[in-house]
Amino acid sequence: MSELKLYNSLTRTKEVFKPIHPGFVGIYVCGPTVYGHAHLGHAKSYISFDVIVRYLRYSDFRVRYVQNITDVGHLVSDADEGEDKIGKQARLEQLEPMEVVERYTKSYFEDMDILNVLRPDISPRASGHIPEQIELVGTLIEKGFAY
Repeated sequence: MSELKLYNSLTRTKEVFKPIHPGFVGIYVCGPTVYGHAHLGHAKSYISFDVIVRYLRYSDFRVRYVQNITDVGHLVSDADEGEDKIGKQARLEQLEPMEVVERYTKSYFEDMDILNVLRPDISPRASGHIPEQIELVGTLIEKGFAY
């Protein structure tokens, strides 16, 4: 089997893939923000991740595939301004925000199932990990990787 090469956006070069732990690969990808139905951009992204996960498993790696569900805190503006997209959609549909989250999470997974995209092993919700996110951002700022 040939070597798997991946593009490293930090070094801007293709590099031979070497797992941190022999025989095991952990993959974490940002999942959808669930305030509406999936679209072509979702399909393209998650089919791409699916191909990588399948290839790694085919290559006898044990893979833990994690894809979060963003169920809070995604603002309508990329400038970190405005209201939360889920809150806005909840108002439009006259539902509670978590009803919107449940509806569109279910819809997203159904759409990916139709495309035969493997489901992740773990799908944590952003709202369940806010303290950890705050701590991680603090660490990134402290190390000069964020501002």
